[in-house]
Amino acid sequence: MNEAGRSAGPARGSHKLALERVVAVHDEIDIPFGEVRTRLGGGLAGHNGLKSLKRELGGADFWRVRVGVGRPDSTDPEIVSAHVLGRFRESPEAVRELVGRAADEVERLVGGEGSAEDDGGRG
Repeated sequence: MNEAGRSAGPARGSHKLALERVVAVHDEIDIPFGEVRTRLGGGLAGHNGLKSLKRELGGADFWRVRVGVGRPDSTDPEIVSAHVLGRFRESPEAVRELVGRAADEVERLVGGEGSAEDDGGRG
C-alpha cells in the first residue's frame, strides 16, 4: 500500500480516468474498528499509501473508502505500525462484515451514487 501510486498512476493514465473516478480503499486508524466512511479528497493524515497516490495521480481529489481499524493505545510508531500490519484482534466474522461494508461502498461509488464529500460514516 505504501507505494500504491506506482501502479495506480499509470493505470489511471492508461484508462484516461478523471481523478475523481479513482477509488482508493484504505485502513484508517482514526476511525473506530467497524466503521466505513467515504470521502472525496481531503488530507493524507500521514498515511504513506495516500501520499504515494497523491504524488503519482497528480492530486488528492480521488475517492477514499476509509475502513476503520481503530487506533492502538500508544503513539509509538512501532506499536502503531504493528497494529496496522498485524492480525485483527476482532473476530473473523466482524472482519468479514467490515470488508463487506467497504465493498458495498465501492460498489455504490462505482455505480455513480458517490456525490457527497463525506457521508458521515455509513458503517
